[in-house]
Amino acid sequence: MLSLSELLQKYNLRPRKGLGQNFLSDPHHLSKIVEAAELSADDTVLEIGPGPGVLTRLLAEQAGHVIAVELDPAMVHLLQSEYGDYPNLTILHADILKTQITSQLLSQPTTQPTPYKVVANLPYYITSAVVRHLLESDPQPSCLVITVQKEVAQRIVAEPGDMSVLAVSVQFYGQPKLIHHIPAGAFYPPPKVDSAVVCIDTYAQPPANVPDIEFFFQVVKAGFSQKRKQLKNTLAGGLRQPTAVVIHALKQAGIDPTRRAQTLSVAEWAKLSEVLLSNQN
Repeated sequence: MLSLSELLQKYNLRPRKGLGQNFLSDPHHLSKIVEAAELSADDTVLEIGPGPGVLTRLLAEQAGHVIAVELDPAMVHLLQSEYGDYPNLTILHADILKTQITSQLLSQPTTQPTPYKVVANLPYYITSAVVRHLLESDPQPSCLVITVQKEVAQRIVAEPGDMSVLAVSVQFYGQPKLIHHIPAGAFYPPPKVDSAVVCIDTYAQPPANVPDIEFFFQVVKAGFSQKRKQLKNTLAGGLRQPTAVVIHALKQAGIDPTRRAQTLSVAEWAKLSEVLLSNQN
């Protein structure tokens, strides 16, 4: 089996900075990712950004079916040439953000789709967008094992006091946990910062009761629009409502109007959005 450097040399390829390509080939770190996915022969895996396929091969050896979605046409050619004869591997040349994840894409029955898992090494500039896209998809993955910048991983698993829009977005749909740290030197080329593996186990039903998800996230984004300010001010500005109306809603939800967005839990955001929506009607 060719090494990463040998694969790239064989196809005369170099990592493309514009696509955020930093390839992981260290067996120790790769094994941690595969272990986190807890794969069996019954599993379908959606891999995003497989690159030269070093991780793809390991996934295909354990999962029942792997769908590898790659944006770079040169990498698609490499994948098809090197791994095209794997009977349980489907290689797609596509942009995951423009791809609707359907039962047909996953080669599953439309009546009762089988749960699938996501494994992805995500470039920083699309991390939030891809994670949100996956968590909002229908059918939804049962879990996501994502390799992201260490700082992003810490934001995803944050607790009240250090919350962000990203943390609320992820924790609304699932329970994240930090699995493994990967130093920058384990990648080629080495990025400027370290990375980490995060596993997000999605909820069958979100534990927070939210009658209008779109409005819920509108409230959250408004709250974080100026996170150094108190909620009564950021929400009034972000939602274009009188401060007195916002203060009343916060008190109804049992939230001190002088608190800041990063201190609220997902459940508190859910209660607040429910009150605000109810007061509008």
